[in-house]
Amino acid sequence: MFRKILIANRGEIACRVIATAKRLGIATVAVYSDADRAARHVALADEAVCIGTPPATESYLNPSAILAAVKATGAEAVHPGYGFLSENPDFAEAVAQAGAVFIGPPPQAIRAMGLKDAAKRLMIEAGVPVVPGYLGDDQDAAHLAEEAAKIGFPVLIKAVAGGGGKGMRRVDEAKDFAAALEGAKREAASSFGDDRVLIEKYLTQPRHIEIQVFADQSGSAVHLFERDCSLQRRHQKVIEEAPAPGMTPAIRAAMGTAAVTAAKAIGYVGAGTVEFIADASGGLSANGFFFMEMNTRLQVEHPVTEMITGQDLVEWQLRVAAGEPLPAAQEDLAIFGHAVEARLYAEDPAKGFLPAAGTLHHLRWPVDAPGLRIDTGVSEGDTITSFYDPMIAKVIAHGKDRAQALNRLAEALNTIEIAGPATNRRFLARLAGHDGFRRGEMDTGLIGRDLDALAAADAPTDALLALAALHAAGILDEPQGDDPWASLRGWRMWPGAAAMAHLETTAGARLEVPVAAQGRGQFRVTLPGGPVEAQAIHHDGRRVTADLDGAPTTVSRAAGRDWVTLFLGGAEATFILPDRLAMDAEGADAVAQVKAPLPGRVTAVNVADGDRVTKGQALLVLEAMKMEHTLTAGKPGRVTALSARTGAQVTEGQVLLVLDDEEEAET
Repeated sequence: MFRKILIANRGEIACRVIATAKRLGIATVAVYSDADRAARHVALADEAVCIGTPPATESYLNPSAILAAVKATGAEAVHPGYGFLSENPDFAEAVAQAGAVFIGPPPQAIRAMGLKDAAKRLMIEAGVPVVPGYLGDDQDAAHLAEEAAKIGFPVLIKAVAGGGGKGMRRVDEAKDFAAALEGAKREAASSFGDDRVLIEKYLTQPRHIEIQVFADQSGSAVHLFERDCSLQRRHQKVIEEAPAPGMTPAIRAAMGTAAVTAAKAIGYVGAGTVEFIADASGGLSANGFFFMEMNTRLQVEHPVTEMITGQDLVEWQLRVAAGEPLPAAQEDLAIFGHAVEARLYAEDPAKGFLPAAGTLHHLRWPVDAPGLRIDTGVSEGDTITSFYDPMIAKVIAHGKDRAQALNRLAEALNTIEIAGPATNRRFLARLAGHDGFRRGEMDTGLIGRDLDALAAADAPTDALLALAALHAAGILDEPQGDDPWASLRGWRMWPGAAAMAHLETTAGARLEVPVAAQGRGQFRVTLPGGPVEAQAIHHDGRRVTADLDGAPTTVSRAAGRDWVTLFLGGAEATFILPDRLAMDAEGADAVAQVKAPLPGRVTAVNVADGDRVTKGQALLVLEAMKMEHTLTAGKPGRVTALSARTGAQVTEGQVLLVLDDEEEAET
């Protein structure tokens, strides 16, 4: 076994690898960019080496910097995690040439599965079923449009290189093909340096089921059963579970055999995932699944497999890379219970899942929750930046059956508290309780069909609004010392006189809430829906208890100078405390400014100065946090003051163009 390994990654996967290495007595080396200098994975490792500036191309995607760290620290092996260089065969070769072991498959196996078109040809030769489509080399747009018409719409355009939903577009009608192809190629070139695409038939009720495979250096291979990854948004997995609902032993055996066949066909070694798409229109069947791709690395969702099998897949990786045989034979592996994983991200579902950046001012995980596992790479006080994937944590729940696992996941999601950037926590909690999902009646289109209900922003409850008003009026502050003036919170010379609490919701609604002292420690908060009587305020750290209309109500509170976030029974609300002197100082043209919603790079500018545009028209495309975001016109007008340029880096809030009012633009 290795004495020291270097982890060429960051975030929760680096922390995950470190945990197993420590248990096995293996020393670890972390690498980090300047942006990650104080990151959790750096603190957990035995050694840490800075490999460059924040952009991934100058740090985590810089092989020479990582190999220099390998040499400087004497690491015997390199674990690539997932993403970044994990599926780069040139990097795997370079690690070997540097005298270290690459903890992953051999370069030829990565190459065999790295390009989707070539991989599908190999699978056809091996007898593995594949989705009908076009895998040819002719990338002329007109030719691709002809092939799509032959396949029959709807079709899916997919980048030949890479995955994770990048460079992927669904096209339902021929008239939309050209624009979708252009966007897919642009995103593929940006993400993978390769704009080639393939086209395949899009199944209208697909389920995404993948098989975890493992092979050792002697040629032995096994599968560790399936994971269902059908709950997706924009082709990216949101919730994964194992085993798959509706799976039978016969179908499991057929898929497992096909996956092992695929691994052996390319001389695979280590951990890999063979991804299938199943036609769910008539239920799962042993001949109703098709090969999509193989991920030649450990997957984000590997914890659900670990939970149902009792195996540590990172330990398997280390042992296989060290030349040991597989830790278990196929007949030794069994499924115990059910596991489900949710990906907790810094993103705003109510704003089209726009990635969010910012400091994690408050972070609380469930305590002593049975069957719960949290894999995270962040701690309270850390900052989610725009340079990397905005994942906060993976929340994994295990139970004796699917119902218990889902109940535990929902309970955990309703208990987690995060203040800072927007998150998808409430969206995930709703999804965990979705009736169709609970019944196992899901496909990759479920989220899209019910998106409005799942992603809607919560309106603040009266309790949260009343407590926010008390906070804004200074009444929730804990008295400091014995000064009677400090202890008389909300005091007025005339009984019943009200202070005005000014609040602004994250959706931009402004509220003025009167808070009147009724007597010592008693207050009346006049809400739009009627008055609330508050009294008996107690403090316990960040938790505050107040009697609201006679009912004790306890909230967790995180607050800054001009904001407060309150958590109550799974609900949460963030309020801005506006500067009253500046509230009316906004210019009348502010609504006409198109600003960058987050830091990123401009990849396309679709308008020019002087152009007339209509409401909803696409203006420009911004790439941030590995995704493209199209900015559209919020009203009709004429484009002026266009400062955005293709390729330019922009900061959050930067004005990119202005729309002047113009009546004739409304055509």
